[in-house]
Amino acid sequence: MGQRNAEKASLLYRFLDESSFYQTRVAVNARSFMNVPFYLPDDRLYEPFLRGAQDRSLLSLKGHKAVGGLRASLYNAMPIEGVRALLAWMTEFEKEQA
Repeated sequence: MGQRNAEKASLLYRFLDESSFYQTRVAVNARSFMNVPFYLPDDRLYEPFLRGAQDRSLLSLKGHKAVGGLRASLYNAMPIEGVRALLAWMTEFEKEQA
C-alpha cells in the first residue's frame, strides 16, 4: 500500500514540479503522500477548474479554507487511475487557459 501511495504522489508531484502553470509550495522533504496541495496562477481560475473537475467526477479538490488553493487527497482508496484522470484534466485546463 505504501509503494502504491508513493507512486500516486510521485506522479502528481512530478507533474507539478515540471509545470509552469501549476505550483506546489511544499518543500520536497515535507511532501505528503496523502494530501497534495497546489495552486493556480490566478485566483479567478479556481471556480472554472473546480467546475470542470466536478464534470469529470474529480471531487473534493478545493483546498483548505485557511490556505486556499487546491488539494488532491490520495488516500488508500484512490486508485492510480484517479490520479491519471486528474492529470489529464489539469493538462486540458492548462491548454484552455494558454
